[in-house]
Amino acid sequence: MSVQLPPLSPAVNFAPELLLLAQPVRVVFFDVDGVLTDGGLYFSEGGETLKRFHTLDGHGIKLLQRAGVVPAVVSGRDSLALRARLSALGVAHTRFGTEDKRPAAEAILAELNLDWSQAAAMGDDWPDLPVLRRVAFACVPPTAHAEALAVAHHVTRALPGAGAVRELCDLLLVARGAYAGLLAEAGQ
Repeated sequence: MSVQLPPLSPAVNFAPELLLLAQPVRVVFFDVDGVLTDGGLYFSEGGETLKRFHTLDGHGIKLLQRAGVVPAVVSGRDSLALRARLSALGVAHTRFGTEDKRPAAEAILAELNLDWSQAAAMGDDWPDLPVLRRVAFACVPPTAHAEALAVAHHVTRALPGAGAVRELCDLLLVARGAYAGLLAEAGQ
């Protein structure tokens, strides 16, 4: 016998002014260290860089893609661990080992035939400022540097590498009107 479950109601809630700012977003630029990770640098005895990623953040990135928002990564660092994680998530638009993030982001915008008014970004430090200052929606985790906090439209409650990216993804999904439908599919 099949049990009829009541539909799920979204538990997330964002301020209307944030949702209005986020509505035009079609691409999101993510920094890695201090955003997708906790910002700590871990090295094996052999000198290999190790990174810890959170599954909530990864699922949020997958949901963005399902809703038609392109995730992009622009990072000052490069590692096999990072490339493996982004490949597993299907993130195709990436730039690694670049401290000058604005031209890297502009190149991705050009590839996608989009402009800054259709972009969001999540960063945490000075190298992210040229991108954070240009996008329609700038987001930072609560541990971000003071200058990044000062330009952000939204500061997440969740910590970096522990759901901060997912919080931004959820906000963007709500702004696009896709959140409730994706939640309903998941709750079936």
